[in-house]
Amino acid sequence: MSGKKLHFGIIGAGRIGKVHAETLAFRLPEAEIMAVADVNGEAAAALAKRCNIPKVAGSAEEIIGDKTIDAVLICSPTGTHADLIVQAARAGKHIFCEKPIAFSLKKIDAALAAVKQAGVQLQIGFNRRFDSNFARVRKAVASGEIGTPLMMHIISRDPAPPPIEYVRASGGIFLDMTIHDFDMARFLIGDEVEEIYTSAGVRVDPAIGEAGDLDTALVLMRFKNGVIGTIDNCRKAPYGYDQRVEILGSGGKIATENRYANEAVVSTGKSVYNDLPLNFFMDRYTESFALELGAFTEAVLQGKPTPVTGIDGRIPVAMALAARKSYDEHRPVKLAEVEG
Repeated sequence: MSGKKLHFGIIGAGRIGKVHAETLAFRLPEAEIMAVADVNGEAAAALAKRCNIPKVAGSAEEIIGDKTIDAVLICSPTGTHADLIVQAARAGKHIFCEKPIAFSLKKIDAALAAVKQAGVQLQIGFNRRFDSNFARVRKAVASGEIGTPLMMHIISRDPAPPPIEYVRASGGIFLDMTIHDFDMARFLIGDEVEEIYTSAGVRVDPAIGEAGDLDTALVLMRFKNGVIGTIDNCRKAPYGYDQRVEILGSGGKIATENRYANEAVVSTGKSVYNDLPLNFFMDRYTESFALELGAFTEAVLQGKPTPVTGIDGRIPVAMALAARKSYDEHRPVKLAEVEG
């Protein structure tokens, strides 16, 4: 590695690639972007201009082979993640990879094995762990502030469904959307889920069902420590991005509400109301995106473990596979069933 700055190469200049590039370029003085690559050369060039990135690489392989780069940021489509992790690890690059690592546990295990063999650092992009609201919930549970946790409810609803092209390639709602909530569930409770039951359907857009996916789901989880948890997902909430959590404990409860652009309340003779919540993840989780990349940069520069490991990336995929299996087979599914 070079000096006191971590030199990054970015693979993928799409929506999340732009978010991360702007964080590295404008908010992390310990980081420097050396190059960016995307199959869409125009998108890569536009991002390079926006973030003063000196090089637009012709391919991911060029990024990985660049000796001036210490760490790669993988923001490409999910189907490419595992192979890129293997390539980057073998090249001795540290790796920050967006979720999920892959659609199958076999591919994830191969990628994690390559990381272990190379001795490089890997962090998975579960940014919600770094959100101040959810961090406070975790603190209340871990400290015993609300007693022993009994039940947890996570609400996670998008403002509008993604394009059908994305749905067809994403692996489905449990792997592209609920996976964040699966990570939140085990992070907040501090324990592992042993059994999942899913009730779901197509309630928003028939085209999503025609693509083989679901758009509305309720997932019931039983943790090893006895906690009962639910995840409430929908691809469409007309009022905006709905991100809430409540945990009931033996000594009290803790709950988080949505974030808003302002806290003003309008009161008239007809109604009392405030503005809609922040519309989507780019606005809602701006700070958490910055904090997760800051944590990764610090971990690599100081030789410390990353806060969201490869195993943290693997387990939510197992949960997603169990959730889909439960829906398909109309029964509770133990995570042990998908591990084989």
